[in-house]
Amino acid sequence: MNPRQLPWILICALVAGPSAHQSQGAEDPVDFARDVAPILASRCVQCHGPKKQEHGLRLDLRATAFMGGDSGSPGVVAGDSAMSEIFHRITAPAGANRMPPKGASLSPDEIARIQRWIDEGAVWEDDGSVATEQPKPWSFQPIGDPTPPLTNDHWGTSPIDAYVLARLIQEGLEPAGEADKITLIRRLYLDLHGLLPTSAQVEKFVQDQRSDAWDRLVTEALASPRYGERWAQHWLDVVQYADTHGYEMNNPRPNAYPYRDYVIEALNQDKPYDQFIFEQLAGDTVGVDAATGFLVAGAWDQVESKQPAATALQRQDELTAMVNTTGTAFLGLTLGCARCHNHKFDPVLQRDFYALTAVFAGVRHGERPVNSPEYALAQSLKDEADARIHTLRNELPGFRPAVQSGHNEELFAPILARSVRMSIQATGGGAEPCIDELEVWSGETNVALSATPTSSGNYPNNPKHKLAHINDGQVGNAHSWISDEQGKGWIQLDLAQPARIDSVVWARDRQLKIADRTPTNYTIAISNAADQWVIVSGSQDRLPFATEGGEAGTLSASQESLTHIAQAEEQRRALEPTSRAMLYAGKLEQPGPTHRLHRGDATAKREVVAPDTLAALGSLNLSLETPEDERRIALARGIVDPENPLTARVMVNRVWHHHFGTGIVSTPGDFGTNGGSPSHPHLLDWLARQFINDGWSIKALHRRILLSNTYRQSSTPNPMGLARDVDTRLLWRFPPRRLEAEVIHDCILQLSGSLDLSMGGPGFSTFEPNQNYVRDYRPKESLGPAEWRRMVYMQKVRMEQTPLFGSFDMPDAGQVCPKRSQSTTAIQALNLFNGRFVLDHAKRMATLLAELPDNPVENAYLSAFGRSPSADEASEAKSFIAEQSLAAFCRAIMNSNELVFLP
Repeated sequence: MNPRQLPWILICALVAGPSAHQSQGAEDPVDFARDVAPILASRCVQCHGPKKQEHGLRLDLRATAFMGGDSGSPGVVAGDSAMSEIFHRITAPAGANRMPPKGASLSPDEIARIQRWIDEGAVWEDDGSVATEQPKPWSFQPIGDPTPPLTNDHWGTSPIDAYVLARLIQEGLEPAGEADKITLIRRLYLDLHGLLPTSAQVEKFVQDQRSDAWDRLVTEALASPRYGERWAQHWLDVVQYADTHGYEMNNPRPNAYPYRDYVIEALNQDKPYDQFIFEQLAGDTVGVDAATGFLVAGAWDQVESKQPAATALQRQDELTAMVNTTGTAFLGLTLGCARCHNHKFDPVLQRDFYALTAVFAGVRHGERPVNSPEYALAQSLKDEADARIHTLRNELPGFRPAVQSGHNEELFAPILARSVRMSIQATGGGAEPCIDELEVWSGETNVALSATPTSSGNYPNNPKHKLAHINDGQVGNAHSWISDEQGKGWIQLDLAQPARIDSVVWARDRQLKIADRTPTNYTIAISNAADQWVIVSGSQDRLPFATEGGEAGTLSASQESLTHIAQAEEQRRALEPTSRAMLYAGKLEQPGPTHRLHRGDATAKREVVAPDTLAALGSLNLSLETPEDERRIALARGIVDPENPLTARVMVNRVWHHHFGTGIVSTPGDFGTNGGSPSHPHLLDWLARQFINDGWSIKALHRRILLSNTYRQSSTPNPMGLARDVDTRLLWRFPPRRLEAEVIHDCILQLSGSLDLSMGGPGFSTFEPNQNYVRDYRPKESLGPAEWRRMVYMQKVRMEQTPLFGSFDMPDAGQVCPKRSQSTTAIQALNLFNGRFVLDHAKRMATLLAELPDNPVENAYLSAFGRSPSADEASEAKSFIAEQSLAAFCRAIMNSNELVFLP
C-alpha cells in the first residue's frame, strides 16, 4: 500500500459518517469502535480494493493503523496528536504531502475532530489484529550447523571442497587440476602479503617434497608481519579510513595513523574477531584507545555553519556516517537507507536507525589524549607524590598568606650568605615568571643593591625587562626581569661580600598594575660555599595562590620542612610528561536525548529514542540515561553475540571475497534483500559456525580456505566452464584477477630493491606540503626514499585521487568501500608505462641487475615471475635490451600482465 495513502484511508473513515458524529454532544468523547470502525472498513475497500487488504497495512485494523506506513512514523500515537503522522499529514501545507492528495482539504472542524479523538487517547477496542511483519531475509535466519556433503571423490576431502564439488557436479562442471608450485607460492604471497616471494623462497618451496610442504608454507606466510599490512588495507577500505577530514577544507589528521597501526597489529596478532569488534566500538573502556579511531574514520565537515538548522544537519551527517560504517563493516547492511524512513527492503525500521544513532550520540570528531599504560603508571606515581606533599604540608605548624603580586616578604632566622637564589617552578597562567625587584635584607641594609645578578635566561629584545632591573632599586613592570622559559626560571644575586641576612622581599609589580606572570611555586635558597644551597623560604608553607587567610609577618617554616616539601614537589614535577600523545579517535561525552527525525530532517524532531540495536536482532535493554560508554559496550556485545546471524557470516564472506575475488555473497557490504544471494549457502554457514567455534580466529579461517583444493586449483580456463559460469562463481578454477594498486606499487619497489619495510608511525605523503586554509593537494614531482615504504603507510588524502596509482580503482575514502570496482582503462596503461615512479624504479632495477654476476634476464624473470624465461623469451629479451636498454626491459617487466595479475 502506498504510504502516502495510508493516513487518507483513516481520514476518509473518520469523517465519512456525519450522522454518527452529529449524534454526539460537543463534549462527548468520540467512540471510535461504535461510530468510526464500520465506515473505516468499507472506505478501505472502496479506496484501494480487496487486494490491498492482503498486505497487513489496512487502516481499518487497529494494529496497522497505529503502526503507520513506510515513513517510519506511527500513524496514531494515543494521547499525542503532535506525534501522530495522520495529524501532520492533514495539517501540512498544500503540496507538502498533505492529505487528502486530491480534492478539497479537510475542514477545520474535521481536523479538530480527528485531533480531539487522538488526544483523548484514540480509544479503539482491541480487534485482535496484529501488525504483520515482512519475512526476514535469509541472512537474518539463525546460523545453522550444517553437515558437509559426503563424497567419494578424492578432490573433495575437506568440507570446503565437498561443498564446492557438490555444486559443480550439480551444474555439470569439474574442478581444475592443482596449480604448479611456482604459481601457488606466488599466489599465496601476493594474496597474503601483497609482495612477491623471493627467488630463494620459490626455490625452497619447489624443492620441498614433504607431503605437508604447502601447510608449512601457509603457516609461515600467516606468521609474517607482511600479512597484517596487506589485509589491513582491506579493512581500512571498509571503514573509509583517511588521514584528512574531507569536505572543502580537507585538512590533515596528523594523529589518525595509530588506528591504522592498530588494525595491522591486531591482524598480525590474530586478535579474535569478536575482540577486534569490541575494541573498535569501545576500546577506550579496556585501554585500547587507538582502536576507537574506527568511530571517527569517516569524513568530517570542520567548518560549522552559523545557521542552527545547517549545524544540526552537519551533526546528523556525522552520526549517520558512524551508523552506516558500523552497519556495513560488522553487519553487512545498508543502514543509512533508514535515516528518512523504514528500510524499503530490509527489516530495519527508521526507529532502529535513530536507536543506533543514540548509541553514538556522545562521540564527536576530534582528538583526545592517549590513555596508555605508561600514562596510567605516571598518574599513579603523581598521585603518590601529591599525597606525600599533602602529608608534609599538614605537618607544618601553620600557613603564611598566599603569594601576592604586589608584595611578598620571606622572613627566616639570620644566616650567613654569599649568594641568594630564587628558583621558580610555576606562575599564575603558566607564562614566563616576572619579578620587578629582588631585595635581600641584612638588618636595615638592602645588600642586593650591590650584588651581581645572574639567571637561567632572560626575556629577549625588550628594554623593559632586563637582568639589570632585578636589583636596580626601581620598581614596577617597566623595570623588571622576565625569564625566557614558560612557567619557570631562576634569578641569583651574588653578594658583594658575605652578609648575615634575615629576609628577602620580592614582587611581580609593586605599582599593582599587572598581576600576570606572578611566581606561585618557588624556593628561596642561600649559599655560603660553592654549590651548597640551603632552602630558607618558599611557597611550600604558603596558602594556595589567590586564596585568603594566613598569618602575615611570620617566619617561614624550618629549613628541614621546606626542603622536604620542595624535594617532594621537584619529584612530582619530574613525573610530568613533556607532552601527552594525542589520538584522532573521537571526543567522548554524555549525550543529550536523541529524537527520531521525520524524513531525516534534523529540525523535525519526533519522539525521543533510547539507544538500542536493530529490533530484528533483539534489544540492548538500555535506558535514555545510560552512560555514553555503556551504550557502545552494549552494542559491541550485541554484535559479537554468537546468536547474531550476521556478524560471523559477513566476516567469513569478506575473507572469502579477498581470497577469490568474489564472496560467496557477491555483495560483501549488503546482506539484505537487494544484495546478492549466496552461491554456496550451506558452505557459508559451515564456515561461519567454524569461525565462531575456533574462537573467532581470522588466521584459522585463512588456513581452512588456503589449505583447500579449491584455493589450489589452476586458473587455466576451459570451454565448458566459461560457457556455464563465465564469472567463476562456482569455482571450477581459481579466478585470476588484477592486483590492487597497493600491491603493484609495493612490488615495483620490491623489484627495484628500494622497498623500505619499516612499520608503523606517521605515514609518507605523495603530495607537496602546503599550509593553505583550504588545502590544495598537488602531487610531488618525484618521490625519494622517504616515500618508498609500503603503500598502506601512505597518508590517505580523502576525496583526492592518489598520484599514478589512483587510476587503478583505489577508493577515495569518501564512503565505505567493502568491494572495490575493477576497471580497465587507457589511463591505467599510460600511467604504468610512462609514470615517473615506474621510470625511476625501472632504472633502479636495471642498476640492481647489472650489479649481479649472473644473466640479468634470468634474474629479472626469477625475481618478478618466480621462474626462468623460456628460450624464446630469453632471446627476445636480449635482443630488446641490445636495441633499447636494460632499464627499458625492466620497465616492460613492471608492465607485464604476469606481474600485475594474481595467478
